[in-house]
Amino acid sequence: MPAIRFVAVALAGLGVAACSSDSGPKEAGGTIVGAGAGALIGNAVGGAAGNRLAGTLAGAALGGFLGNRVGAALDDDDKRRAYAAQMQALDTGPSGAPVAWRNPDSGRYGNVVPGPVYQMNGAPCRQYTHTVYIDGIPQTGRGTACRNPDGTWTVVS
Repeated sequence: MPAIRFVAVALAGLGVAACSSDSGPKEAGGTIVGAGAGALIGNAVGGAAGNRLAGTLAGAALGGFLGNRVGAALDDDDKRRAYAAQMQALDTGPSGAPVAWRNPDSGRYGNVVPGPVYQMNGAPCRQYTHTVYIDGIPQTGRGTACRNPDGTWTVVS
């Protein structure tokens, strides 16, 4: 799957985080730390020069989303696993079926539940819910993304 596709879907998570009206200093700091760490991870995973930019942007977006929702509590491996689950859920996950992830080293886990595919202005779209559990306490983010003709995703809400 092309790395550029990851960018738009991950931006969906960032869009959800940006909509939060009750962000305090911990959430803001978590967003910054998460986006920075995610950008580094995405750049490293991006591979070829053209994919590195896409990987960096996708990693920053997902890291920002996760950072906002759970502060700096997730390590890099947690973020990689959460990101992979989100991409799998949106690309191929059956509607309503959670795509789970777990980091046995940290004990953190979560799941992404995609909604049904529907058409909006001729584009396939999906809503999704991403829940992350830290010490058994859930943190949930929701979003909607639509697939572009080139296979990337764009946030619509």
